[in-house]
Amino acid sequence: MSFSHEWIEKNPWLLIAFVTLVVSVGGAVEIVPLFFQKSTTEPVAGLTHYTPLRLAGRDIYVREGCYACHSQMVRPFRAETERYGHYSVAGEFVFDRPFQWGSKRTGPDLARVGGRYSDEWHRTHLRNPRDVVPESNMPGYPWLAKTKLDAPGIVPRLRALQRLGDGYTEAEIAAAPAELADKTEEDALIAYLQGLGTLIKSRN
Repeated sequence: MSFSHEWIEKNPWLLIAFVTLVVSVGGAVEIVPLFFQKSTTEPVAGLTHYTPLRLAGRDIYVREGCYACHSQMVRPFRAETERYGHYSVAGEFVFDRPFQWGSKRTGPDLARVGGRYSDEWHRTHLRNPRDVVPESNMPGYPWLAKTKLDAPGIVPRLRALQRLGDGYTEAEIAAAPAELADKTEEDALIAYLQGLGTLIKSRN
């Protein structure tokens, strides 16, 4: 047995093949069952696909790299739930592509930020964070208030999500550009943030 183990370790390509096999099988055993569990594939009560404005805001959130400093995953620990609220559940993120989970928190977790502050607070915070949080090291995003949304550009995005099963109707897709008309990127990002975590607010 020791000879066999040593022989495998001395053959790098064979070792790579065995490691890949073990990791693949282990990963499949852990991940594949999740696709068949209702708790991970069914949305929580009241959850629907993103409105066009919130979807545009989410794209801006990803584009600006907000996920690099803000996670959206409250872990089931007392220190987390007392600060942020109810721990995150998979059914909240059925329509998220890609997920905004993670462990990097230069800034606070945003999973339950929806409704916590006013739209005006968010506007001030995005333009110059230190106006509302003096100790903040977050950069400002003043250009978002001056940049209009690409209203026609939302249509192919909605059609792609429709093919993935997000349930957008033809009427919703047709009306989407009008919803985004004259809106700024700041408006969209705030709309996205204001909807985060609003369906599950507390543990009780």
